[in-house]
Amino acid sequence: MNHVRKYYVNYFSGFGLTKEKALFEAYLPKSETTVAGFSYGAQQALEYVYHTKKRVDRLILLSPAFFQTHKESFKRTQIRYFTSDPKAYTTQFIQNIVYPSTKSVKNYTKEGTKKELEALLDYQWDKHKMEEIQQRGTTIEVFLGQEDKIIPIEDTFSFFKNLTTTYVIKDVGHLLY
Repeated sequence: MNHVRKYYVNYFSGFGLTKEKALFEAYLPKSETTVAGFSYGAQQALEYVYHTKKRVDRLILLSPAFFQTHKESFKRTQIRYFTSDPKAYTTQFIQNIVYPSTKSVKNYTKEGTKKELEALLDYQWDKHKMEEIQQRGTTIEVFLGQEDKIIPIEDTFSFFKNLTTTYVIKDVGHLLY
């Protein structure tokens, strides 16, 4: 009898998205010891790895949502726009994620929640958590799109470059296409 071993990546979705893991197959090794997340999901992935007792060899952060250098007024404005029309906000957000590509993510979208948006905007990336994760033997890789319209690419790169293996991909946006 042949035994087929299933490989998977523990994956966390981005704000306004669901089951979009398929969009990132090129970045995800077939490994049960890899954890990955896109944007808001990258924040969740880091927290999962930080708190888990399970073995994790690689943590892959795809366009990690990084807003800790934004002013509080920016964050309040985002929440206000979302609260006034969640559907319109999420639609615009998805368009900005996809830019500059024309990739359709229609099959992966869902309406985000205010609670998720608040968590995404208020999250503080903690270098000490990342260092502790690495001390456990986990490699952290960050992938950023040079044309990202969601996060401040220079601030994000500046934060991660000395902590992780960080890649900036030319001519792609937040979705890494």
